[in-house]
Amino acid sequence: MRKLPILLAVLLPIVLLYAAFAERPALAGAATETVAPKGPPVEKEVKTDEEWKKILTDEQFYVLRRSGTERAGSSPLDREHRHGAFVCAACGLELFRSEDKFDSGTGWPSFTRPYFLNHVEEHVDYDLGMARTEIRCARCGGHLGHVFPDGPKPTGLRYCMNGDAMKFVPAKE
Repeated sequence: MRKLPILLAVLLPIVLLYAAFAERPALAGAATETVAPKGPPVEKEVKTDEEWKKILTDEQFYVLRRSGTERAGSSPLDREHRHGAFVCAACGLELFRSEDKFDSGTGWPSFTRPYFLNHVEEHVDYDLGMARTEIRCARCGGHLGHVFPDGPKPTGLRYCMNGDAMKFVPAKE
């Protein structure tokens, strides 16, 4: 019985180190060209928490600035099917296109790829005790959600985003 804690004490740091140094874990094996094109450079936007609180709702602040997660099925953006773009609720950066959206059945808006690859940033997240790839807005650093390697073709990726982190902008027709 004493061997199990010792085994965990030895293996857990090895697993965590491997995950920390694994580059772009969710994109392993995905061809970069199918993920998204690289767009124009993104200029950073920095504000204090007080400044963000003035422009965001409580729910948006919780998700974007505190890395929160909305309740599954609570966002109307999960059911948004019009043609347009999903932009960051904090800074307006284009994040995802409607043509890359799909119904993942998870209760959160899901996409196969970002608008431009450099409009999102990836970070390794250990909040649930395992390595996940967190997605943040490249302009303001707001938490958007996570990307998983279980999406449909052509990318095989599922960008599972919080609706509170985004706004929908319908295409001009």
